[in-house]
Parts: sequence; structure tokens; C-alpha cells
Amino acid sequence: MKLPPLPVFFPDATRGLIKSLDTTDIENTKTNGILVNTYHLYKDLGIEYIKARGGIKKFMSWKGYVISDSGGFQVGSLIKHHSSNDKNNPSEGFVNNSGATFKPKGEKIVKLTPEKSIEFQMELGSDMVVVLDDFDTEGGTKKSTKISVERTIGWAKRSKAEFDRICSNLKHTAYNKPLILGVVQGGRFPDLRKYCTQELVKIGFDGLGYGGDGKGEKGINYEMAQVIADNCPKDYLLYGLGLGKPEDIVALYKIGFNIFDCVLPTRDARHGRAYVFKDELFGYEFVDLTKGRMMTEDIKLSDRCDCLTCQRYTRSYLAHLFKTGDSTAGRLVTIHNLRFYSMLMEKLGSN
Repeated sequence: MKLPPLPVFFPDATRGLIKSLDTTDIENTKTNGILVNTYHLYKDLGIEYIKARGGIKKFMSWKGYVISDSGGFQVGSLIKHHSSNDKNNPSEGFVNNSGATFKPKGEKIVKLTPEKSIEFQMELGSDMVVVLDDFDTEGGTKKSTKISVERTIGWAKRSKAEFDRICSNLKHTAYNKPLILGVVQGGRFPDLRKYCTQELVKIGFDGLGYGGDGKGEKGINYEMAQVIADNCPKDYLLYGLGLGKPEDIVALYKIGFNIFDCVLPTRDARHGRAYVFKDELFGYEFVDLTKGRMMTEDIKLSDRCDCLTCQRYTRSYLAHLFKTGDSTAGRLVTIHNLRFYSMLMEKLGSN
């Protein structure tokens, strides 16, 4: 598969949409790709529905790249949240060596295995698929984290086997075969991160993702990111799963990471927070359009941006839209924030 220009940022289009935008809006921000969520689309639509509509790109009329996560994040956020890493929350689901079972309230039980996750992602028509991993939280003990690592490696082997089987049945060549990425677990333990990385490399992927929540007490744990980069082949893609603050992207890119996704730019936009470049190369600040003083700011949101919002509207008008509660406010700032991120990728790629 031909890669998008690297580095690349994939905004989260969890259910095949970015709230308030249509696909033309997304394209006009020069966003090269989007990320969709395997768990939510599998739960809400199902494999037969997606298959009947020719995949997610055709369904949402999107011509760019698509990366699909595996459902592994939901193992942590829905099943293991508010518990130590070696425990499940029985009321919300459980994880064992066969896969993950989710119990969404008021809905049918969802069972994801490594094979089912890959099968669904292939039906989505993703350009990059991610293997199902046993998401571990930073608070886990070394014993529980080791269990997570071993399960992640076992699932990765099964995922790769299923991926190869499907590609063989479809007679995919290197030209049209999607990329497949493993996920490194290991929490805050460098030896476990190294071991997991090395074992995944033995299985053979196109790249690896930084798994777990990636954060220590002071933010992103760059030491763990460096361990992953140091133990990968030089031609591997490195993916910062869900790690998307601009300063973190810049730091991870310097380590060797080149794929990123995050909900922050679109979520912040809907709450009136706009990202604006400052004089420094990668320096930026937030402009909070919900503040009353913005009602008199009769200037562009940013004079360093070429998006629709900055070309046509003032901060004062955007503040007015937020004050009145009009949905257009979220759309216009989301457009701007996505263009900010695509410009950030351009800046990194040219420096």
C-alpha cells in the first residue's frame, strides 16, 4: 500500500464521522486520513452491514486513508477502568486469553477475538489495521503487566495469522494489501516494553504502536517510547496511539514516531478551544472563544492559517456563535483545528 506523507495525523472519526463536519470539510483541511473505531462500529452496525455497503470509505464517501483501531483501547476504557490492571469489572465485561467480552448497558453482549477484530477491519476496507491488544493501565503491578504483555503477544500471533489468511484468500499483493500494526504493551516497565517489542518484531508487522495510556505522572512517558523505537527495525512505522497533544507529537516525532491520532483537536473545538500557532516554529497557544472578551476581538482566529474559518470569520463572530449555542460554532473551529494539525504535520515533515 502506498503510504500517506509522513508524519501523518488521523483525527478520530470513531463511528465513521467527525461531529459537525462532512467529508468535504475534512478534505478541505488537507487531512490525509481518519481513524475509525472497531469496537463501536462492530457493536453499532455489525460486519454484515458494513460488508453490504462496500466498506467504511464507500459508506461515508471518504477518499482518503483509513486506519482502524482494534478495540484494544476499549478493553482498558470500558472493562478495566477504575480497577487495577489484573482485574476485570464483571458488570461491564471481562478479558481472557480467548478475547474480550463487553457488556454495554442496555445492549447486546459484544465479543471480540483477535481474529474477529482483524476480519471486521478487513471488511471496513482499512488501509492500516491494528491487532487486538490487552490494554494495560499505568497503575498495574509488574505481575499484572506481564500477564497483559504475554496475552498481547499471543493475540498478535493469532491476528497476524488471520490477516495473512484473509490476504491470501483475497489474493492481495504488496501493492494493494493493507498495512498491519502490532501494539506494544509493558506499562512503565522498560524490560517488559523491550521484551514485547522484540517478540512482536519476530512475528512480523509493518510497524508498532505505543500501547497503554502512555502517560506517567508528568505526562507522556518518553522513556518507554524510546525503548520501542530502539528495538524496532529502522523501516518500521511507529504509531503513537491516542497521543496527540502538539508538543507530544513533536517530541515523539524526534524519537522516530510518524503516525498519530487523538480526539483532542475535535473535542476541544466543540468546547471553543482553538489551536493557534505563535512565532516559534512549533509554538502554539489556545484561544478560548467562550470567553466574554472574545466578543470584541474583531480579528482573524489566526493569521498563520489558510482554513475556511480564518479566511472568512472573526474571533468575535465565532464567540457570538458559541454564546448563542449554534452548532456552526463547533463546525468552524473543528475545521480550523484540523487544519492546524495538518499544518503541524507539514512543518514536521519539512524540518
